Amino acid sequence: MELPALRQIVPFVLFFVVCGWARAEPGDDMSAFHPNDRILFQGDSITDGNRGRTEDPNHILGHGYVFIIAAKYGAAMPERHLTFINRGVSGNKVSDLAARWEKDTLALKPDLLSILIGVNDLTHDVPAEQYEQSYDALLEQTVKALPNVRLVLCEPFGLPVGKRKDNWDKYHADLLQRQAIVAKLADKYHAPVVHFQKVFDDACQRAPADYWIWDGVHPTYSGHQLMADEWARVVAGLGKPGK
Repeated sequence: MELPALRQIVPFVLFFVVCGWARAEPGDDMSAFHPNDRILFQGDSITDGNRGRTEDPNHILGHGYVFIIAAKYGAAMPERHLTFINRGVSGNKVSDLAARWEKDTLALKPDLLSILIGVNDLTHDVPAEQYEQSYDALLEQTVKALPNVRLVLCEPFGLPVGKRKDNWDKYHADLLQRQAIVAKLADKYHAPVVHFQKVFDDACQRAPADYWIWDGVHPTYSGHQLMADEWARVVAGLGKPGK
């Protein structure tokens, strides 16, 4: 092939190569989602996202990271017939999850169960030891009832915004303790951990903390996008060999 012709072709080759790389971003294939999977999200207000309590599909998943994840992969993989379910309840602690676990989790028979809980335990002064014991008991109950369920544990997180600025050092130390507990339980139950804290800490290098979390606890829409991206990145690893 003559050099002039080659020069004309190279830009097109590079274009398709770059597009191929873009489509191959981590998590985009989401092989962790199997055909007919039921993906359940449990937690507190961050997961709840002001979700509707009816079957209205426009509101049933809330308007947070759960909705973003479900919207992306539901549209990308309609042939897999995935079902996304949100049972987050604002204000919940681990003890509240336990009280409704049979109805809102076990009876739904999820194939993949994602849990984000802990901030309300912290703010209501539930001792870390009690948080761990109660959470451990909940997970033990879950794997006994649903031996094939794939667990995803999400760490609680926060930033020094609003009233969280007050006494942040103590709050942060307690938060780190809860994050360590989640990592410990994830190891025990062979589950991946979604490390949201690092994602938000890193994001603060690009914009102020209140751009991502408006009150120190609840993410903004931009913060929920960060959560959705990180959750998908971590969960994509479940579909890889050896995971």
